[in-house]
Amino acid sequence: MKPTGIISGTIPLSEEDILQGLKKTVMKTEFGNALVFLSEIVAFIPRHGIDKSIPPHKINHRANLKALRDIGVQEVIGLNSTGSLKKELEPGKIVIPDDYISISETPTIFHINTVHITPALDEGLREKLIQTAVRMGFDVIKKGVYWQTTGPRLETKAEIRMISQFADIVGMTMASEATIAKELELSYTAICSVDNYGHGITEKPPTDDEIREGARRNTNSIMRIIKEYVKDSAA
Repeated sequence: MKPTGIISGTIPLSEEDILQGLKKTVMKTEFGNALVFLSEIVAFIPRHGIDKSIPPHKINHRANLKALRDIGVQEVIGLNSTGSLKKELEPGKIVIPDDYISISETPTIFHINTVHITPALDEGLREKLIQTAVRMGFDVIKKGVYWQTTGPRLETKAEIRMISQFADIVGMTMASEATIAKELELSYTAICSVDNYGHGITEKPPTDDEIREGARRNTNSIMRIIKEYVKDSAA
């Protein structure tokens, strides 16, 4: 049995019972070290570090994903806090995206050989996660486009107006993880917590406290879905 990889950041998971009793492990990879909390069924990485000290543009995605592959993980689920780009997509919703856009520099494991992967979220894993959520009675949004910005700053009103023409949610990490996972031949999908409106979608601009509070509100629903998925995968 292979453990399920889980990568989370703003969404606070440290108190959840699925993560209790995990062994803290520092994995050394050719891309650097990665902190992993490990059991027979879960390999959990806090992408911003335990003390939340790693900003989005400093995350070592290559080390994190390579560590999971070295452990033997085959499936990785990213838990992501996002902003809504559509007024009708209200904070509190949960989106399982089917595609992403990242036009800024995206990390890669290839620096000597030129390898052209075709980036994509894993459709099989995505469908299994959707089926788990639906079976549990959650009204998740089954499709959506994620736009990745560099961070750590939030976006300007003009940027939100532009990207809202092409995407549904905005964040700072998922596209990088999905791309590296694809390069490492790992199945990757994400479940996104909609925690705030993008700047300019409503009159009130988003704040860091508002984003964190939104993530906390969605934690229970997302963790129920993840726990059920991990339980089914381990059966």
